[in-house]
Amino acid sequence: MFLPKPMLPVGPKPILEHIVDWLKANDVKDIVIATGYLGRMIEQYFGDGADFGVRIEYARSDRPMGHAGQLKLAQSKLPATFVCLYGDAILDFDLKKLVAFHEKKRSFVTMALMEYETRMKYGVIQTNSAGRISKWKEKPAIASDINIGCYVVEKKFLDYIPRGQVYGMKEAFKSAMKDEKGVYALKVKGTFTDIGDIAAHKEADKAYIERYGKIP
Repeated sequence: MFLPKPMLPVGPKPILEHIVDWLKANDVKDIVIATGYLGRMIEQYFGDGADFGVRIEYARSDRPMGHAGQLKLAQSKLPATFVCLYGDAILDFDLKKLVAFHEKKRSFVTMALMEYETRMKYGVIQTNSAGRISKWKEKPAIASDINIGCYVVEKKFLDYIPRGQVYGMKEAFKSAMKDEKGVYALKVKGTFTDIGDIAAHKEADKAYIERYGKIP
């Protein structure tokens, strides 16, 4: 059976239900879900959100639009300030702190960051100007702050997204930054489980079972 990615199960419930539960725990109870291919499965599962303790509306697309393009479709349903999330990642951090930071900075759009560490597969060699080896680091760990796909957004930001076009969030951010809008980021502490492919899905499901136990 084919499923839209947000409906892939992690533990006893789909990815998107984990997201809805997290939003509800952070006092976000009015939700707009942008749907595309197989979106009716999402609508049939969640309905108007009453069974999940939230209120859900839908912004539908009949073709891929990119993250920003899909967001643009929901424009008429969104309040002046809102939280934007991707549907293929499970997050756990204090969303209220991100919103408070956004408000304090009077930000145009605010991105949540989280530290990510990866280990290189090879030895890293440093040399001086003469080509003499000065340092050898065997498979070093590299850490960086990454975009986890969670934003607090002022609705005016959507003016940087063309209507009816496939468009990415990176392009919209770059346009806003070019105009020197208040584009901020906050490093948050918590967990970020990206479920971008089959291997990542299996790993997320395994981690859930190890943490909470098998489903009866």
